Amino acid sequence: MKNMLKDTFILFMITLFAGLILSVVYEVTKEPIAVQEEKNRQEAFAAVFDMGEQFESVEIDMMTVETVLKEAGISGVTIEEVVQALGSDGKLLGYCITVTSHEGYGGDIKLTVGVTVDGVLNGISILEIAETPGLGMKAESDLQPQFEGKAVSQFEYTKTGAVMDNQIDAISGATITTKAVTNAVNAGLEVFHTVLLGGDGNE
Repeated sequence: MKNMLKDTFILFMITLFAGLILSVVYEVTKEPIAVQEEKNRQEAFAAVFDMGEQFESVEIDMMTVETVLKEAGISGVTIEEVVQALGSDGKLLGYCITVTSHEGYGGDIKLTVGVTVDGVLNGISILEIAETPGLGMKAESDLQPQFEGKAVSQFEYTKTGAVMDNQIDAISGATITTKAVTNAVNAGLEVFHTVLLGGDGNE
């Protein structure tokens, strides 16, 4: 009985000590992690809007967003954030819409979509991706450039060669990654055209 109590006490002390260490590590690393995340966030906005001088958050009704995406047949995504891209004169240039696709081959794919006020997809910036090296991880080099400068409402991917502005060449051997990225971009475009241009966003 004494040995059992002793073992229980030792286990309790080990657990308590480990918890204290984790708590200290969390407190020490919390601020640097937050700073790095904010830096990555701002860099993503600048990547899709190089003329933007200020980026201000926009409050949107997420219930409306969910309804809009459902009606458009877009699923497996989460709209994380919407910000306005403003020029040096304070003029609205467009919006940066951060989207997470939950349908990547290796897990979530998070990206930011930049759309100008006249509906041109200024560019996309992939923030988080963990796809297969040599296949899905080529999304940044192979897929990202294909979306830039296109004024379409939705994209589709093809395995036979893109011949229209709304078509994206799929990465060979990485159709799931291609579909996930395309779907995320389409979600951002749908929010832009239906929610932001439709007047449901609070500017």
